[in-house]
Amino acid sequence: MSIKQIVAVVIVATLGLTLGGWALSTRLMSPSLNPPLSNSTAQYTDSNWTFPSETWPSTPLPDFRPVVNKVMPSVVSVTTESVTSDFFGRQYTESAAGSGIIIDGGGYIATNNHVVEDAQNIYAELIDGRTFPADIVGTDTLTDIAVIKIDATDLPYAYWGNSSSLSVGEWVLAVGNALGEGITATEGIVSRLEVSMDVAGNTLYGLIQTTAAVNPGNSGGPLVNMSGEVMGINSVKIVASEVEGMGYAISSDTAKPVIEDLIHYGQASYPWLGVGLYSVDPSVAAAMNLPVDRGALIAELVTDGPAEAAGLRTGDVIIHFRDDEISNVADLVRALRASEIGEEVEIVFVRGEDTKTTSVQLIERPSS
Repeated sequence: MSIKQIVAVVIVATLGLTLGGWALSTRLMSPSLNPPLSNSTAQYTDSNWTFPSETWPSTPLPDFRPVVNKVMPSVVSVTTESVTSDFFGRQYTESAAGSGIIIDGGGYIATNNHVVEDAQNIYAELIDGRTFPADIVGTDTLTDIAVIKIDATDLPYAYWGNSSSLSVGEWVLAVGNALGEGITATEGIVSRLEVSMDVAGNTLYGLIQTTAAVNPGNSGGPLVNMSGEVMGINSVKIVASEVEGMGYAISSDTAKPVIEDLIHYGQASYPWLGVGLYSVDPSVAAAMNLPVDRGALIAELVTDGPAEAAGLRTGDVIIHFRDDEISNVADLVRALRASEIGEEVEIVFVRGEDTKTTSVQLIERPSS
């Protein structure tokens, strides 16, 4: 076969494929194989249809900028230096970062106890870049609160608000030296109030739970509401791979009297009962065969303490303290801290099947 014949065969074959494809397409589009749309579908079509023009009423989003501008100048970055030893006993200086809140124009700064604990040197950096050495005024391990002071005047300071005015769902901002990278702000809402949490063997009471991101370095910084008022001191968060948005702040109502004591006396003082307590709930009541399913169970009693002197015993369940009903340990701690050293208060408790009343005179909590 000549070259011309081969070319002719290829052209014919190509043309045949093309024509065959055209024929196949024609058959697929044939009315006999593709029936028209049914009447039930066609009757709902409308060539003039458009989207409705009504609009939903808009909900204004919160503007955090005025709050940030108001609060940030009163927040400081706290850097601490402490001497520690490695595995071989060699000493070296270790630095850590935290935050603080300027609480007056004369240089007093509130922060967490765990931020400055065991520090040999403390430095506070203002938002304008000035850095000052700081001295410890007083610390309180029980509430994880500390006050430090810098030698400066005319400082911008935060306004201390009342955390009792907070509601679940309210917008808040956490401001602080996150990760030691400088002062930042994160937004969230109040998730829960009056939370109790065990931290390193110490129970913190009256905490505010928030979805605002609280990262390492935020400790000691403020949690503020949309008016820029300090509602709490950021202190702790739950860290786990399956946990998101669970940060906690010490409420401003809890912190305020402690800060005042630290500035006035260098230490905080509390009324003391001399008891170890355990919260009673229905499961505890069933397990221990208790006649009540709420209250604060006396698990330990300090010899010669106020509670023992008032005739209380281990196993008694306190259900009323002064004017407050007691459903758990947090209720009793809150009522106790609202009392005065030297005050005589009435306690209602359950012993066995009997409900009894006694009076106890509160004394100052021993430093030990």
